[in-house]
Amino acid sequence: MTTDTTATDVFEEHRAFLLGVAYRMLGRVADAEDVVQDAWLRWSAADRSDVREPRAYLVRVTTRLALDRLARIRTRNEAYVGPWLPEPYVTDFGDTVQDTAERAVLTDSVSLAVLVVLEALSPLERAVFVLREAFGYPFAEIAAVLDRSESAVRQLAGRARRHVDERRPRYDVDPAQRRALTERFLAAAGDGDLAGLMALLAPDARLVGDSGGKAKAPLRVLESADHVARFLVGAVRKSLDGLTFRFLEVNGGPAVLVLSGDRPDTVFQLDVADGQVRTVYVVRNPDKLRALAP
Repeated sequence: MTTDTTATDVFEEHRAFLLGVAYRMLGRVADAEDVVQDAWLRWSAADRSDVREPRAYLVRVTTRLALDRLARIRTRNEAYVGPWLPEPYVTDFGDTVQDTAERAVLTDSVSLAVLVVLEALSPLERAVFVLREAFGYPFAEIAAVLDRSESAVRQLAGRARRHVDERRPRYDVDPAQRRALTERFLAAAGDGDLAGLMALLAPDARLVGDSGGKAKAPLRVLESADHVARFLVGAVRKSLDGLTFRFLEVNGGPAVLVLSGDRPDTVFQLDVADGQVRTVYVVRNPDKLRALAP
């Protein structure tokens, strides 16, 4: 690994993996891309003659850079207007991951529900959780990445796992079921069918809207099927003209991208359990939708 071409080739081989690590730690695509770019600058300037395992080296650099940035993000999020959701992250697990168990793990680790829970972890707990739960890293390797003892890493992992298990909403990961229910949900909302929406929503359904104060969306979480359904019928009735809808895979599951002309306007995604919609996620902050422009 002595030439610039070789260094570039090696980095590009691992770029998507590094972006996956950084995004799960930060919850924002732009921040994850910045971290990966910083990792490239360090990699390209480093003495790589004694680097035997490039991926291990790059994961260590990326994780530490993400930890540094996470402190700044937390300060920024404290002043956020209204509920906060991760930036929608386009995935293609359906095309690239054939193993059902592996897909379930990857989907869970990048889901909006889990990423929201991870926001409450300490930066080190989050790093350990991501490397251990999402990517299956052994504790000894995580200890080397974080420059901590293996026993300390095991303690961090235990605390993180307990926290996530206590707060993780239950949902189905079957993409076909979620897609079918999303289509029915979208049709009912578009038709102003209040009864139809109520039939699809769990009694304790929630709607979490993220606008950052830059678009119209509820500034608090809506609770109960009645409140969620009535809000959606009212919102859709006022804004259907000029909008188009496109399905895509976001954060490991089917989602709907709403376009106003060529401009991304909204992303919404459903968490489904036992055939009912448990949570409706609505992302309208334009800063979080730029990467989804056609």
